[in-house]
Amino acid sequence: MRMVGPNGIAIIPSANTVTRNRDVEYTFRQDSDFLYLTGFDEPNALALLLPEQRGGQFILFCRERDAEKELWDGQRAGLKGAKKDYCADKAYAISQLDEVLPHLLSDRERIFYPMGRDASFDRQVIGWVNQSRGSVRAAGHIPQELLSLDYLLHDMRLYKSRSELSLMRQAAKISIAGHIRAMQACEPGKYEYEIEAELLYEFKRAGCVAAYPCIVGGGKNGCTLHYIENKQMLKDGDLLLIDAGAEYQGYASDITRTFPVNGTFSKAQREVYEVVLEAQAGAIKKVKPGNHWNDPHNEAVKILTKGLVSLGLLKGRPSKLVRDEEYRRFYMHRTGHWLGLDVHDVGDYRLDEEWRLLEPGMTLTVEPGLYITRSKGVPRCFWDTGVRIEDDVVVTKDGNQVLTEKLIRDPGEIEALMAASVH
Repeated sequence: MRMVGPNGIAIIPSANTVTRNRDVEYTFRQDSDFLYLTGFDEPNALALLLPEQRGGQFILFCRERDAEKELWDGQRAGLKGAKKDYCADKAYAISQLDEVLPHLLSDRERIFYPMGRDASFDRQVIGWVNQSRGSVRAAGHIPQELLSLDYLLHDMRLYKSRSELSLMRQAAKISIAGHIRAMQACEPGKYEYEIEAELLYEFKRAGCVAAYPCIVGGGKNGCTLHYIENKQMLKDGDLLLIDAGAEYQGYASDITRTFPVNGTFSKAQREVYEVVLEAQAGAIKKVKPGNHWNDPHNEAVKILTKGLVSLGLLKGRPSKLVRDEEYRRFYMHRTGHWLGLDVHDVGDYRLDEEWRLLEPGMTLTVEPGLYITRSKGVPRCFWDTGVRIEDDVVVTKDGNQVLTEKLIRDPGEIEALMAASVH
């Protein structure tokens, strides 16, 4: 509200239900900005923030209670619940939106809202502004500016509070349990979807959903970065790459582990794995205040390129290979992204054309990888070897903390865990 200013207003719409097919809807997921500001987890709602001298007002438009509809679709907060349980100063029925909102805009100079995300909502806002002009004689101001709320709100979301980090630690804990269960259940002859089911079981039993579609890729499927079909049989001698994380009360975890389907790394697989593990360790050390966003990526690229030379997959001086981006044949993505309410969370990576400096509270993933497909000049022992190791890291005042540290990464420890499993 301080950033919006006393002559401004912020308008934040909720997400709405989306049809999956015919009369079946996708499971509802609240808009992350709306959830961040209100905690309100129902569709068809709208929040207003009106800065004023005495702390401002939070107004919530939402669905009214309806006994017949609630019998089918579940209980609603209603107008009383909006005030009692969500601390709204005022609550109106969503059906009153076109009647009430133009009057609330008539004494405001600036309107902040998520501009450009939804064309129909853009048109609604313009309509409310035009209606507000009808009462201009009774108002001190006319809305003169429409401004994007994202610029203010997304920078706030980039810095995680203590309570947010507590939720993210819980998401990480649940995700770790899912990955361990998947390792213990894995064996040749099972299908990728069976391993996915083990992950989802742990997520669901803890009251979570998957933060994004699970990637469970065996063999060559692990070399497809966003493989989500998860339907192939797991073969003896292949690696299995799992990229999966739980979402706890809206906050995401994002973990990747790679391990042998039969419980034992081959010599070549282990060599590739250890290069990626070293790259991740080097990148994580670069996550600290004062370093810029790209420092972990640069460190990972340096170590991966050196490793590719030692494996005989690249030839030449590592420094020149890095400059020429020769590593991109085997490593084609960035080393991380912001993490929070969205798995690829909001927040600028650059400010004024420069990489953003890391600061305490920022939370990101660190996920180097190598993806070696069947191609000319690649020894057969490396074919279809996809390895990625990903953890969630928060910047602290002294360095960093790995939220997913308790999930084993050492290849020997992975083999020991899988050997102790009873299938």
